[in-house]
Amino acid sequence: MKKFTSLKNYISYIVIGLVTVICVILSLSGVLKASTAILLEEIAIKIMLAVSLSLVVGFLGELSLGHAGFMCVGAYLGGKVAYVLTQQLGEDDPILNIVILVIALVVGGICAGICGFLIGLPALRLRGDYLAITTLAFGEIVRTIFLNTSEESFGGPIGLPTPRFNKEWFYVICFIMVLITLFVIQNLIRSKHGRAIKAIRDNEIAARATGINVTRYKLIGFILSAVFAGLAGVLYSYTKFNVSSQIFDYNYSIEILVIVVLGGMGNIGGSIISAVLVTFLNRELANILTGNLAVLKDIIYAVILIGIVIYRNAPGLKNFREKYNLKKLFSKKKKTAEVTSDTVAKEEN
Repeated sequence: MKKFTSLKNYISYIVIGLVTVICVILSLSGVLKASTAILLEEIAIKIMLAVSLSLVVGFLGELSLGHAGFMCVGAYLGGKVAYVLTQQLGEDDPILNIVILVIALVVGGICAGICGFLIGLPALRLRGDYLAITTLAFGEIVRTIFLNTSEESFGGPIGLPTPRFNKEWFYVICFIMVLITLFVIQNLIRSKHGRAIKAIRDNEIAARATGINVTRYKLIGFILSAVFAGLAGVLYSYTKFNVSSQIFDYNYSIEILVIVVLGGMGNIGGSIISAVLVTFLNRELANILTGNLAVLKDIIYAVILIGIVIYRNAPGLKNFREKYNLKKLFSKKKKTAEVTSDTVAKEEN
């Protein structure tokens, strides 16, 4: 049982590692399409955003609608640093490009973390709808600030020019960042600090009474979540030649929140699966519904999401969910295999 639990803790790393290795092999063989590589980049960035938001919404129990704002800070500030360094040092040396990317990630992550600290301060006094409005306002303020900058500083309405990494291999870097995100957040959640964070979610008053430093852990949650959103923003800036603040509106924050909710509150594995499905669904609908049919994309997307939410939460479907639960199916197969092995062992004896 201990071995099974230990393997379960690493299943996300194993799956992502295997997918990355398989994609690298396909890329070396010339089979992996450029469009698939770009889709993998988008999936990796969405996973980082979903897992980092899950720390605040799922484990800390705070409703945040400003995640796109943290991503915007990372994309603009990290992207600006990367663009300036690339212009000064050139972009012909692959090792130099990686060094520039690392510097951009550090700058974008730190700046987003500082914003997370500033947002975490009002979170000490606000909860629920009030905190959601505050974080939503933060995201819109950040987006509007970058939108109204000059073309020489951050591009203004035209957008910020950013360097584009080699699109054939950038998804590998993105998935490495996903593994780092999972490593930090999962280890935090499994530690005593994670238990304190979940205690605050369950009952803040009881957590205070037991001596848990609520102020400290709320700030840790918001800062870490913002840092990884900023890192995702830097990666996003590298997937485009131009970054526009119009992308990071409240709809983007809601989309990330939808991914977390669909995956299950406080369920990192579910957030990963949900991020993959939602990103793939968005891409396929955009490819299928072109021209005049493009207006139907958001409607179909919304209907599918509503159907999934109803299926997961409707009381009338409880018996159906329990009957066709994947865990129960796997447990039945496991029991059948154990009975079969016991029977074979008895027959041999």
